[in-house]
Amino acid sequence: MIGKLSGRIDYRAADHVLIDVRGVGYLVYVSDRTMAALPGVGEAVALYTDLVVREDLMQLFGFQTLVEKEWHRLLTSVQGVGAKASLAILGTLGPDGVSRAIALGDWNAVKAAKGIGPKIAQRVVLDLKDKAPGVMAMTGTVADAMGETEAAADEAVIEAAAPRPAPKPAAPNASAQSEALSALGNLGYAPGDAAGAVAQAAGETPEADTKALIRAALKLLAPKG
Repeated sequence: MIGKLSGRIDYRAADHVLIDVRGVGYLVYVSDRTMAALPGVGEAVALYTDLVVREDLMQLFGFQTLVEKEWHRLLTSVQGVGAKASLAILGTLGPDGVSRAIALGDWNAVKAAKGIGPKIAQRVVLDLKDKAPGVMAMTGTVADAMGETEAAADEAVIEAAAPRPAPKPAAPNASAQSEALSALGNLGYAPGDAAGAVAQAAGETPEADTKALIRAALKLLAPKG
């Protein structure tokens, strides 16, 4: 299984890029959002990848973060959602937006993706609602993962003199959401309820830190009346 690629972009097409990894070219399909964030031709790039193998087809799909890759895996597990539909959803909403939409049961947001009808959107929300808390707790980008062994990765995959792309940040409060979910779980709130409250709070105040998210989520979870 190919889980990550680091190399240089040889060319960019509408929905995929060719990444040269020490002389071997890999075609990697990405969402519109990921494509827009990638560097130019000839520049260094690193992506998490998912390899799909079928009798008549082998395709690689690339993601900037583990959260995006995990949502792709879960989205394609839903009946009627293939890889292209998953990339359409991720390209429209982004991984953070997918987390928020599914945690809140907002199937209309999912339906906004190209080619996604109401029945599929509702199925996505119903099938994956219980998975949202676990994915929302994930943070970090491929640049973060590479940072732990940066020198070795540079020598093994990309020439030492190669320019490194600027790190692609995760969602502004991805870490805060993870920490807020953990705190609410420790307070005894059910994962689904906590995820919905944190998602709503994060959507209303994207710049909120952990403490602010917890306070906002607790207000949303407080008994009404």
